[in-house]
Amino acid sequence: MNITLLREIGIALLFVLLQAVVFNQINLFGIAVPMVFIYIIFRMPLSLSTAWLLTASFFLGLTVDIFSNIPGMNALACTILAFMRRPVLSLYLPHGSDYVAETPSIRGFGMWLYVRYSLTLTFLYCVLLFVIESLSLFDLPYLVMRIVGSTLLTFLLILCIDSLSQSREKRL
Repeated sequence: MNITLLREIGIALLFVLLQAVVFNQINLFGIAVPMVFIYIIFRMPLSLSTAWLLTASFFLGLTVDIFSNIPGMNALACTILAFMRRPVLSLYLPHGSDYVAETPSIRGFGMWLYVRYSLTLTFLYCVLLFVIESLSLFDLPYLVMRIVGSTLLTFLLILCIDSLSQSREKRL
């Protein structure tokens, strides 16, 4: 196997374990829960075929579901998120331009393109997950607060993680 592939699988497993052990235990004000494992979907190479992207995202979400004892909600939300990744990126790129970098990152995309890209995908994921979880819009203000709180917390953590990983790669 390729060393890069093994490293990426190891990083994905690390994020899944961190999500299950650490981040699922964080619940700010009973509203915001960070979902940092979706960073793995954000940083998958843009050249990866749609079939591989959807498959990998499904298994990533399923693994989090298994560790978190949740019946498939993350698997569904991750699969939809992976499907929406390229259309969201195309939304922010000027017409006729190609993808800026092989792997989405602050350094490859630039700060503002990456912020819009990651904030939109984080918001989309939180909407999907919490609507699937509630299966109703009975308590709409609470649902909106959970979506907004979790989106902001996850987004800030993802920006921190991406900044740290970029500075680490720059030193190597």
